[in-house]
Amino acid sequence: MKLIRVILFSLLLLAQQTVSAAESLTVAVAANVKFAFDDLAAAFTADTGIEVKPVYSSSGKIVSQVREGAPYDVFLSADMEYPQKLYKDGQAVTVPRVYAYGKLVLWTLKDGLDLSKGLAVLADAEVRKIAVANPRVAPYGAEALKAVDRLGIRPAIEAKLVYAENIAQVVQYVDSGNVEAGFTAKSLVTAPEQAGRGKWIDVPPEAYDPIAQGAVILRYGQVNHGDAARKFYGFLYSPKARAVLEKFHYGLP
Repeated sequence: MKLIRVILFSLLLLAQQTVSAAESLTVAVAANVKFAFDDLAAAFTADTGIEVKPVYSSSGKIVSQVREGAPYDVFLSADMEYPQKLYKDGQAVTVPRVYAYGKLVLWTLKDGLDLSKGLAVLADAEVRKIAVANPRVAPYGAEALKAVDRLGIRPAIEAKLVYAENIAQVVQYVDSGNVEAGFTAKSLVTAPEQAGRGKWIDVPPEAYDPIAQGAVILRYGQVNHGDAARKFYGFLYSPKARAVLEKFHYGLP
């Protein structure tokens, strides 16, 4: 009888470990968070054993996917407006909360481009194309256009603007040489994967509105992976996660 109890206990323990190892979350992530999220996910998995599967896109596209039934558990947006819409519609179960403040930069790989001129350099003849994320679905794109409007250079560069699907695609456009410069996230150009490539300048912070980035637990996550989703959401505001975000040049709430 004692042997049977030992065997049953061992089988139960093995089953629990198997369930824990198989537990995973799908997190929809705004493209600007890509490199930072790799570190966030690794730290969370190390702490909990829960695997995190990211899906990267523009915030607006993620919202459309959620409304169409995409099985995402948590959403990390590039703004507060998109998660607020999901919360209002009942697609998110937590009030949107700021996890980071994004910073906007102008980045180029073109050697001769004189960034000491500030954004006025974009009006130079040597700059033929400028990449910006689609402002209809990408908050960083919307703020980039707001900046060039406030600085009064929009008329001089309007014909040069090339719209990318999201911030990550802006980086691809600059990388490929298809554009001379692009508006992107500071977190992307300063990441280890990109650091030292090309040059960049901060877009004057007074020229655009603060990019408050919000997170929510989605209804799908609450129903299907409630405990794991809550653990990740809590981790996102922990000192360990804040240190990662700060390393990638985000402002902290």
